[in-house]
Amino acid sequence: MTKVLAINGSARMEKGFTKKLLNAFLEGMKEEDATIDLVYAKRLKIRPCLGDFDCWYEKVGECVQADDMQDLYVKLRGTDILILATPIYLPLPGEMQNLLNRLMPLVEPILEFQDGRTRARFHENVRISKIVLVTVGGWWEKANADTVVRIAEELAKDLSVEFSGALIRPHAFLLSENEEKAFEVLNAAKIAGAQLVREGKMSKDTLEIISQPLISEEDLRERYNKMYQKTKKSTL
Repeated sequence: MTKVLAINGSARMEKGFTKKLLNAFLEGMKEEDATIDLVYAKRLKIRPCLGDFDCWYEKVGECVQADDMQDLYVKLRGTDILILATPIYLPLPGEMQNLLNRLMPLVEPILEFQDGRTRARFHENVRISKIVLVTVGGWWEKANADTVVRIAEELAKDLSVEFSGALIRPHAFLLSENEEKAFEVLNAAKIAGAQLVREGKMSKDTLEIISQPLISEEDLRERYNKMYQKTKKSTL
């Protein structure tokens, strides 16, 4: 049975559009009998990494900080697929970045050189074999997610596991205004979840449905600018 750990890094947690897309994705995974564990980064009390590398060179595999990360390490070691779900900030919400920095105790302190880059890998007691990104943004273009995608992809490469792809939803707030398109997008996310568990990969066509434009760039830009002008006038 496939075990999945999803980390939702949205500051809005259950109220965010990240949750809508992630939940649909997880529903598809459940239909293929995957077991799901969902945590919200904002609810965890996790201190910043100390950066002293004790987890590599003193007590290998152990973090000296006694906080909520200790329980999360247990979940991480036992999962097959790690889902990183996050809205696009500059580039990540602080809680999500903090959590990623604290993954170091799970990483074996033996370096390899692969395709011109230094890489590491998880300890043998960590089951994670795939990392997936679920991300939403407010701007029009899908390319606005490029930096966040690179972070997730680079993390997977650094840890020598598969980056299985990204579910990207630009101008996600419009899902609340178009029920027909919202159903189409969220249903595609559900299909993608089932595909990943059943076939080990998500189809390009399915991911493109999730990312499809819901409005023209010009119309969205005009809408944003009108909102700003209205706010500006009200504060004068």
